[in-house]
Amino acid sequence: MNKKFLDLGNQPLANNYLSKFKKKQIKYKLKLFFNTKSKMVSISKRIPSEMMFTNNYPYRSSMSKTMQNSFYELSLEIKKKFKPKKILEIGSNDGALIKNFNKSEAIGIEPCRNLAQITKKMGYVTYNNYWSHELAKKIRLKNEKIDLIYSANTLTHISDLNEVFKSISYLLSSNGILIIEDPSLLECIKKNSYDQFYNEHIYLFSAISVNSLLKKFNLEIFNIKNLETHGGSLRYYIKRVINKKITISRNIKIQIKKEMIFGLHKFSTFKKFSQKVEKSKVKLLSILNSLKNKKKLVLGYGATAKAVTILNYCNINNDLICNFVDTTPEKINRYMPGKNIKILKYNPKILDKYHYVFLGAWNFKKEILNKEKRFLKNGGKFITHVPVPKIF
Repeated sequence: MNKKFLDLGNQPLANNYLSKFKKKQIKYKLKLFFNTKSKMVSISKRIPSEMMFTNNYPYRSSMSKTMQNSFYELSLEIKKKFKPKKILEIGSNDGALIKNFNKSEAIGIEPCRNLAQITKKMGYVTYNNYWSHELAKKIRLKNEKIDLIYSANTLTHISDLNEVFKSISYLLSSNGILIIEDPSLLECIKKNSYDQFYNEHIYLFSAISVNSLLKKFNLEIFNIKNLETHGGSLRYYIKRVINKKITISRNIKIQIKKEMIFGLHKFSTFKKFSQKVEKSKVKLLSILNSLKNKKKLVLGYGATAKAVTILNYCNINNDLICNFVDTTPEKINRYMPGKNIKILKYNPKILDKYHYVFLGAWNFKKEILNKEKRFLKNGGKFITHVPVPKIF
């Protein structure tokens, strides 16, 4: 049974950056539900994939050194531990992971044409399609079964998880490995990072819910790693139940126990979370309005989909945050969805024009603070809303 626990109001498509100021924009209700049987957290309104993952999709993994390093380290681990002859990535984006593999051994699946073109030009076989059972059958006709399938921050974007895992199970070799990583529901609730929820993020996984889901497909988790990426993620290492060559790590029981102790299996936990979210909104607006009254200028750093959720839920306009900066070419000189705050091209001196900087990309806090030492040395201050709104 699905039970509602949070209403984030009317939200635009989070990655639909505007080419010009638009007073009227289409928005969709964003409500969050907890399934008391599967323990899965999901959003209510499912937007057609074609409306969100367009041919000019603006998110690029390679724009972040943090993500580049994470993918490089994972590629070394895959080569050393699993030695796959053929690897397939669902949601290959701009090739941040597969570029670490030989062109003959890696296949990309990327529905956004602008991103698929990048890896095609690199020489990688890339299917410019959505992941489906039909696509899995098409790939199977051209290849032996796949030794390793990987997907980061993609499977939670697909509404029909049964189709997702049925297709993976069909294509994966008998001793094949599936690795998925997505934002951790536990870290989200602990950090009060409600901005993990937007139209694209249909689900937010926990080890509890993934463990339950996989049983239907005779798959099981054999290891789990906690990652710092995206504000706290889990990487799930998955195998077929019949594959007894791989031992099950204690990490799974440890992670599930942590989630149970925190209460991720109980609806009451999510009701408490919703109350904390409402308090966070009040506190953040109090900080920004106080700075506005003192005639202080605030810049948003990182024109992220996460920031779109915050702006629209808290009703933050350009009188509170003047502009955003970003390095992604597809976002520069466009406007934040729903709130028309202009996105400027990042340069090291742009921060000098502002008194405060709001961390839209708070999940890359370490990388940003290291990059902006001069701003801090000159007395500049940052604002974050995670885990509670504050100036630092």
